[in-house]
Amino acid sequence: MTSKNISITEDVYKLLTRMKLKDESFSQTIRRLAKGRRLSECAGLWSEISEKEFNEIRDGIEQAKKLSDRPIEA
Repeated sequence: MTSKNISITEDVYKLLTRMKLKDESFSQTIRRLAKGRRLSECAGLWSEISEKEFNEIRDGIEQAKKLSDRPIEA
């Protein structure tokens, strides 16, 4: 497989580093993130969860947002 070098800013590198899963290459991370679903593909995905489960998911998302604003500790 051929490879290409790309240039990204430091803040994007840090963002990718945080999003990278254990044992995942940066190429695999970018591929995973680029394969995001279209909104129309997500219709109905949450129709079978309870209100309690929905609230837990929402709270988890809010917590993740707060953590993502913190600087990365070396």
